[in-house]
Amino acid sequence: QVQPVESGGGLVQTGGSLRLSCAPSEHTSRKYAMGWFRQAPGKEREFVAAITWSGGDTYYSNSVKGRFTISRDNANNAVYLQMNNLKPEDTAVYYCVADTPYYNGSYHYQSERGWHYWGQGTQVTVSS
Repeated sequence: QVQPVESGGGLVQTGGSLRLSCAPSEHTSRKYAMGWFRQAPGKEREFVAAITWSGGDTYYSNSVKGRFTISRDNANNAVYLQMNNLKPEDTAVYYCVADTPYYNGSYHYQSERGWHYWGQGTQVTVSS
């Protein structure tokens, strides 16, 4: 059982940066893709970014493309989300996910359906 554990959230001003980290609570040899979702107050949870196990492919939502960068360190089973030029609309609880989101014959990184391992979330607040 993989339990992702997030860290690095906090309060930052508009235009600032934060780096989120995520690692499983226990070492795993499973070759999972990993990613991030977020949920703002009063809104549905949405996809942010994902990265394949090899790190060769990354995926981003249009709202964060060009500002956020996802990366991973497989030696430490860790994934990172570097968030630059933060905006108030980035305020949300950020969730780390891990799994192999493959179903119906293809990978679906942007859908919650394929991700079965979720962290508890870390709060990111961007003040205006």
